[in-house]
Amino acid sequence: MKKFFQEFKTFAMRGNVLDMAIGVVVGAAFKAIVDSLVNDIISPVIGLFFATDFSAVVLTVRGVDIGIGSFLNAVINFVIVAFSLFVVVKATNAASALYKKKPEPPKAPTTKICPYCQTEIPIKATRCPHCTSELETES
Repeated sequence: MKKFFQEFKTFAMRGNVLDMAIGVVVGAAFKAIVDSLVNDIISPVIGLFFATDFSAVVLTVRGVDIGIGSFLNAVINFVIVAFSLFVVVKATNAASALYKKKPEPPKAPTTKICPYCQTEIPIKATRCPHCTSELETES
């Protein structure tokens, strides 16, 4: 049983799990702010056109109430959260692009292959140290 809890502790304390847990908590807090924005500011302004609270707008079909206002509040919440996440991800990607390592230019070769014995030799060599063939100098 002790090993089980030790494995659970190792799993729970991994970086990804902790990051995800923090993200969920921050996301829940952000959702509360967006809900308040929509329910307390945007919905009443839109509700001015209906002369009632926008979330109270219902469509009655054959005695069944369909909460159009509540549904539209949820859609507005989604659009605001999605747009906010888009802005955050875009800013994060832009910031990480600034700190990305630029690729190093390819280095000039330091060796070449002897055309006679196919041995790797220094690029500045004029004679192969293995087969003693005289090499052509590149101009």
